[in-house]
Amino acid sequence: MKIGIIGAGNIGGNLTRRLTALGHDVSVANSSGPHTLKALAEETGATPVPVEEAARGAEIVVVAVPLKAVPDLPSGFLDGAADGVAVLDTGNYYPQQRDGRIAAIEDEGLTESRWTERHLGHPVIKAFNGTYAQDILDRPRPADAPDRLALPVAGDDEPAKSKIRTLIDELGFDTVDAGGLDDSWRQQPDTPVYGLRAGVEAVAKALSEASPERKPGFRG
Repeated sequence: MKIGIIGAGNIGGNLTRRLTALGHDVSVANSSGPHTLKALAEETGATPVPVEEAARGAEIVVVAVPLKAVPDLPSGFLDGAADGVAVLDTGNYYPQQRDGRIAAIEDEGLTESRWTERHLGHPVIKAFNGTYAQDILDRPRPADAPDRLALPVAGDDEPAKSKIRTLIDELGFDTVDAGGLDDSWRQQPDTPVYGLRAGVEAVAKALSEASPERKPGFRG
């Protein structure tokens, strides 16, 4: 597939490495410009592009930028994507550590990914937000492996969710349907599933044990 990745930090960079290794046509962009991605491009064979061009023709677009940077993404950057593009949001809200207070999340009760979706103007699927970046490189396993990790995946667009779950399976991980985007609080930071390295049953159990109350350490 043609895949666009916006953000070349830990998650975006390692997804670039794995997806190119699997034979996908990957374009990668960051806020600093394509010239800063030369080393990653040489390592992986990905094509460095401006953010405005990252989604061009893409069947999947990965948004792996700090939450506070989402409103700064270029307007209409998804316009040139393939029909039915699936947008994967890997982001988290860290008000004290990085992002500052976002009133719509804290006062209106929006989930982090619903807030992102509103800014992008396109449905998003939430996954990889609680995954250790190094595990993307080190922990892929065959489908029948007893130690295969599972990732929660939330979203409202069922065809897009299915496309993302298939891609995650190809990357070497199981998935658990975590519900719609309004249920994605179950996988936000400081929930039982966040950072959990476990299989399908344990991930499903952790999702069921989550509380919608935002803890003080993750409030602005």
